[in-house]
Amino acid sequence: SLSISMAFATIIFLWFRTAMNMPDFSYIVRNTLTISIGKIVCGQVCAIVFALLLGEVQNRTCKRVVQTISYFPHFLSWVIIGGVFIDILSMRGIVNQLITFLGGRPTFFLGSNDHFQGTMIALETWKEFGYSAILYLAAMTNINPELYEAATIDGAGRLQQTWHVTLPGISVTIVMLAVLSLGGIMNAGFEQILVMYNAAVYQTGDILDTFIYRQGLLDAQYSLSTAIGLFKSVIGLFMMLLANALASKFANYRIF
Repeated sequence: SLSISMAFATIIFLWFRTAMNMPDFSYIVRNTLTISIGKIVCGQVCAIVFALLLGEVQNRTCKRVVQTISYFPHFLSWVIIGGVFIDILSMRGIVNQLITFLGGRPTFFLGSNDHFQGTMIALETWKEFGYSAILYLAAMTNINPELYEAATIDGAGRLQQTWHVTLPGISVTIVMLAVLSLGGIMNAGFEQILVMYNAAVYQTGDILDTFIYRQGLLDAQYSLSTAIGLFKSVIGLFMMLLANALASKFANYRIF
């Protein structure tokens, strides 16, 4: 069994070396990391800011309406959202019509290597920030109200209370979600990219998942796609262990 395992590992290594020697593999890895990190950072920051702003809303009806509207995109498939935004962001779409009306030049957001990655990050953030804010809102309800009363007595305004009471109170949740998200750093959103990208933006839009899809399912290169998939899993495991160690050191929090 040991010899079989070694032979299997050798074959995987040879196929992985073949993948690394491919001329487009380096920019595919770079695209994956750029889009994934952008989604993690922007998504978490927007979710935190949204939760803090929503926590300041006193009207319960207004708060519920805003929450419902912000959660709704999470439950829509990327097939639906992609079809809508392909039309909205086209050269004759409403966005470019507005840009032209304001005196700017139309931009093909989904066909430009300069704008594709930013567009993907922005759309993912818009789709998920409301749903991601649920955990932060739940964490905010566990903060002792007496801390706000003490801060008010000390003369702290709303912004100071947010900085010195609310953010420290949800810091464990922030660290936990950041650690969990790092485990999927090699997943840049297969369904979103597959629906919205095209050959014109392969240079900045092609990621590991779409590359595996083309090599494995379209070109029947099963061994190559398996090796790249294993590479993704190993990197994800390493990032999870690293993030857990950093969280334990700097935030005194561990997942396992």
